[in-house]
Amino acid sequence: MLKSVTTDQEGLEPITPEVINLLVKNRAQFRAFLSRRLGNEAVADEILQQSLLKAVEKEATLEDSKSVVPWFYKILRNAVIDHYRSNATDTKKKEDFLVELEATQANKQVPSDELGKAICQCFEGLLPTLKPAYSDLLRRIDLGDQTPESVAKDLGISANNLQVRLHRARQALRKSLEHTCGACSKHACLDCSCR
Repeated sequence: MLKSVTTDQEGLEPITPEVINLLVKNRAQFRAFLSRRLGNEAVADEILQQSLLKAVEKEATLEDSKSVVPWFYKILRNAVIDHYRSNATDTKKKEDFLVELEATQANKQVPSDELGKAICQCFEGLLPTLKPAYSDLLRRIDLGDQTPESVAKDLGISANNLQVRLHRARQALRKSLEHTCGACSKHACLDCSCR
C-alpha cells in the first residue's frame, strides 16, 4: 500500500523497500510508543497512519537508510506534540465560546421583579372562574412549586392523565384571557393595561 502512495504521481520519489520493511517491522513498537503518550488506542492508530504518510512524503530528508527508526520516532514525537497543541487550541476555543455564551445568556435573563410587571395579572382574577379542578392544578403546578409527579400521586391519577388535565386547564385559562383581555392576550400579555 505504501508503495502505491509513493509512486511518481505527485512528483515523489518511490520509497525504498528497505525503508518500508523497517517501518512495517517496527510498527508494533511505534504504536506502543504512541499509545503510552496519548492514552487512546484509536488516536494512536490515526496518528501512526498519518505519520507513515508523512514519512513517505519526507523520505528525501532521510540521510542514512540505517537510521530509519530514529528518524521515524522523530516524526512520531512531532506528531504527538502537534496533536496536543491542536487539542489545547480546540479546548481554549470551546472554553472561550462557553464564557461568551454564558455572558450572552446572563444579559438575556429578565430580573424576576421586571418579569412580574410584564406578565398579565388578569389571570389571577380569572382562576376562580375556571373549573375548581383546573384552577387547583394551575395553582399547584404553574404558580406553586409542586411537581406534576407529586400532584398526580396526591390525586391518585397517572402522570399521563395529569398532563391531559393540565393541558385542558391551560387551554381554559387561555380562552378566558382572550375573552377578557382581547388582543393583548394573544401577544403574550406583556405590559397588559386592561386591568
